[in-house]
Amino acid sequence: MLRLLFAVIYTALTFGANGAAAGPAEARTLLAGDMKKLVIHSEARPLPEVMLADLDEAPRSLSDWRGRWVVANFWATWCAPCREEMPTLDRLEAELGGEGFSVVTVATGRNAVPGIRKFFEEAEVTHLPVLRDPKSALARQIGVMGLPVTLVLDPEGREVARLIGDADWDSPEAMAVLGALMQ
Repeated sequence: MLRLLFAVIYTALTFGANGAAAGPAEARTLLAGDMKKLVIHSEARPLPEVMLADLDEAPRSLSDWRGRWVVANFWATWCAPCREEMPTLDRLEAELGGEGFSVVTVATGRNAVPGIRKFFEEAEVTHLPVLRDPKSALARQIGVMGLPVTLVLDPEGREVARLIGDADWDSPEAMAVLGALMQ
């Protein structure tokens, strides 16, 4: 159902009545609902290359997802709004995830692996990868001051938008904004 909605929104944005191409300017006009909190940058911002770890301690980085659009969510096991938001991110990944789009989570600060696994199990999250930023090195460098914070990254790995606080990421409003940004 959401894929169909996304396709309809994509088509409307791409072939709209005025013929204008979608993009950041179009995405700004679509900010409604929780997406009103999304700040779309006038210029893409590069991210520092900081090594993270997955749940098996393998080194990972957000650059592992270059070549696709990424919704990167910074969260913690103790964060109550994160518990509400995470299932919406899981549904977004289930609907849109693939070669051109991914949702990636970054557990920031002290989050024990068993606690992360328990959090995901209780929230019934099954589609999302987990990266860990145990010393908040990346979070500090990019100005994550509270949780949750979600970044939208372009295929070059640059931040094009940021939302502070929780949001319903599988809502029609989020789908419309993401669809416009990805054009």
